[in-house]
Amino acid sequence: MSFSLLRRRKCLVLCTNPISPQKFYTNPALISKTQQNPCPRNPLTQNPLGVLQFYALFSTQASKFHEYEMPSVTWGVVQGKKEKLVNRVIICDYLKGLGIIPDELESLELPSTVEVMKERVEFLQRMGLTIDDINEYPLMLGCSVRKNIIPVLGYLEKIGISRSKLGEFVKSYPQVLHASVVVELQPVIKFLRGLDVDKLDIGYVLQKYPELLGFKLEGTMSTSVAYLVSIGVSPRDIGPMVTQYPYLLGMRVGTMIKPLVDYLVSLGLPKKIVARMLEKRPYVLGYDLQETVKPNVDCLISFGIRREVLASIVAQYPPILGLPLKAKLSSQQYFFNLKLKIDPERFARVIEKMPQIVSLNQNVIMKPVQFLLERAIPSEDVATMVIKCPQLLALRVPLMKNSYYFFKSEMGRPLKELVEFPEYFTYSLESRIKPRYEMLKSKGIRSSLNWFLNCSDKRFEERLEGDYIESESLGPSFCMGGKLELPGCEILSDEEDEIDDDEDEVLFRRTVSL
Repeated sequence: MSFSLLRRRKCLVLCTNPISPQKFYTNPALISKTQQNPCPRNPLTQNPLGVLQFYALFSTQASKFHEYEMPSVTWGVVQGKKEKLVNRVIICDYLKGLGIIPDELESLELPSTVEVMKERVEFLQRMGLTIDDINEYPLMLGCSVRKNIIPVLGYLEKIGISRSKLGEFVKSYPQVLHASVVVELQPVIKFLRGLDVDKLDIGYVLQKYPELLGFKLEGTMSTSVAYLVSIGVSPRDIGPMVTQYPYLLGMRVGTMIKPLVDYLVSLGLPKKIVARMLEKRPYVLGYDLQETVKPNVDCLISFGIRREVLASIVAQYPPILGLPLKAKLSSQQYFFNLKLKIDPERFARVIEKMPQIVSLNQNVIMKPVQFLLERAIPSEDVATMVIKCPQLLALRVPLMKNSYYFFKSEMGRPLKELVEFPEYFTYSLESRIKPRYEMLKSKGIRSSLNWFLNCSDKRFEERLEGDYIESESLGPSFCMGGKLELPGCEILSDEEDEIDDDEDEVLFRRTVSL
């Protein structure tokens, strides 16, 4: 023990006292020349090799004491290896006493004292994290409270995440505690702002998808946005899409987005319609193509849906691609057959006209049906009305009552006309039915319900001024191959490069209005 102390004292003397070059260089010629020269030059500066030899000698002597090392940046004291091992054991015992499993901390540099670790654990618990949460990601215990946790939490609160929700945010994405605010977090926020995500929505977006803070800007986020714009999504709609469904920024184009878009196009949807659909309902991108979308399309076909109307169904009700469709269709088909006397074949026609039926509550369906039955309309005629106009099943009964009483008391028409044109109930009584009926009455014109209701205001005025009543025309319909056929018009295709943005919007409106 005394010999070891003696060696340490020698080392300290070497470090603190000026060292004469003669002690390290024993060449007599060099010593004699130095003594003869009244202004001797330092051989350490004259001979670079001597400098290296000097530091090599010092480092060799210092390296004999293996138990001491230079302090790290995160440590405030100099510790020996034995002391480090002792403190590590004490810290691990402390963590085990709390119920924290320290196995993953073996390769991590732990604090110098157990008090520092206790401070970290208590700080995380005050945020709302439990021992189970820490065990889910114990590496968070390697983050310094002052250097890592507080700066990150302060920045998250600054961008819109309330302090009361910071704990939940860290639970869902604890890796954020390791991030650098300037190098990693700020660039992601600037990227989101560049996509036109509103500043007030940044916190909401990150709470929905906190993993965004770990993405590289030049990776998946940029490529997914570029592809969506390439298929026709408006750049100004990217921000609202990200706000509604931020997960699209983490989707790979080649394996997730492009295969889904290509499949929708193969069903008959033009790319421009797909783009408009994704702008309004970006969550469709989250539907798994192999596990959900394709099986649902096959399910529709197995229930009697015609292939040529699949595009129309998807355009009207995109969520149908992601529903547990087989169970819903089976339940609704049985219900329609039992309660409404609509067989499976006619049920398929109902779904083609209004695919939202698959998600409609059966109690809601029965209310308008019961209303019609109570008006002495035979069940067979009610079934016919539902097949012609499935939208009846989603109407509010009080509105149907008002329209029905006006039909019977003011118009005085037979129930047969309602059976022939059940769409009558879907029009507004105050804004369309009453004003147009009064105009017909003033001119002494008697026409079918379809003739004076199923047209625009401009077209209705033209009909009033005409000398004859023309026959009613059919509505628009889809054709396979992504073309939309309109009565009296040529077939519109997405292959025409001359179509401008206004015409695209008209095409989309016509598609969705089916």
